[in-house]
Amino acid sequence: MDEFEAIARLFRPLSEGAPEAFGLSDDAAALPPRPGFDLVVTKDAVVEGVHFLPGDPPGLVARKLLRVNLSDLAAKGAEPYGYFLAVSWPAHWGDEAKTAFAAGLAQDQAEFGVRLLGGDTTSTPGPFTASVTMMGWVPSGRMLRRSGAKPGQALLVTGTIGDGALGLLAAQGELAALGDERRAALADRYRLPRPRLALREGLLAHASACLDVSDGLIGDVIHMEEASGVAIQIDLERLPLSEAARAFVERCSDPVAALAELATAGDDYELAIAASIPEAMMLAVAAAEADIPLTPIGRIAEGTGTLVLHKGQPVLLTRTGWKH
Repeated sequence: MDEFEAIARLFRPLSEGAPEAFGLSDDAAALPPRPGFDLVVTKDAVVEGVHFLPGDPPGLVARKLLRVNLSDLAAKGAEPYGYFLAVSWPAHWGDEAKTAFAAGLAQDQAEFGVRLLGGDTTSTPGPFTASVTMMGWVPSGRMLRRSGAKPGQALLVTGTIGDGALGLLAAQGELAALGDERRAALADRYRLPRPRLALREGLLAHASACLDVSDGLIGDVIHMEEASGVAIQIDLERLPLSEAARAFVERCSDPVAALAELATAGDDYELAIAASIPEAMMLAVAAAEADIPLTPIGRIAEGTGTLVLHKGQPVLLTRTGWKH
């Protein structure tokens, strides 16, 4: 397929007849306003060998691409709307791989209620690269930001932490001691993040700050601390772990160092949230109704800096998160 054949066969169906996309037959889309709402725009990319492994199924690559962008919308309390796609095909991605990639997009479009509105396709001599510009709607003036944390509030996190990094190791054939079932579960978490969009209404009602955990929990929480001008304390013993991650920690000679490693590793795509104690209790109810685990892991205080503790004792970190 050349560029225009790929657009017609693979991507035009993904616009699902959206009038603003013009059947992907023009150079641009025209987005109508939505009174009472702000348009939230975010952008993330994936590169073969950096964000996914060479040989990963193209359909899963497409789904991860959408999901890492949807996770950013989830952190803003935004309702997904649509996206623009830029993709650079290397020579080893033939028609079969391209078709599988488009099928992966279609699968998650149906799950999360988004449509392709436009974009660009090119060839590249380098690795496969694709980026998405994702858009969503949030009630005017209510987008959650990193800068809303206040002293006296609780710090909470959705889901489990550390599965993304362990999942990469499992996908690379490591962690044999955990057994095939645990390794498969971890690899799935690495390849297929779970954007926490079902918590949107609860976040808008009860959270004061929120961010997407993609580059390591502690490193990303530092962004909240700096943007809000507060101090944040994190209790490592409260870190929510999957059964597989807990088994990994228990096998380590230094469990505290292992917890710190998981708390600074990337690819979790969970949400770190600041909320007052009463609002955190209400948010916990909303999370339970949405079947999303929610765990208090620390507190917001006066001052500056992020302090990591384990059972009240400071933990010395060799890093705070993934550095690009």
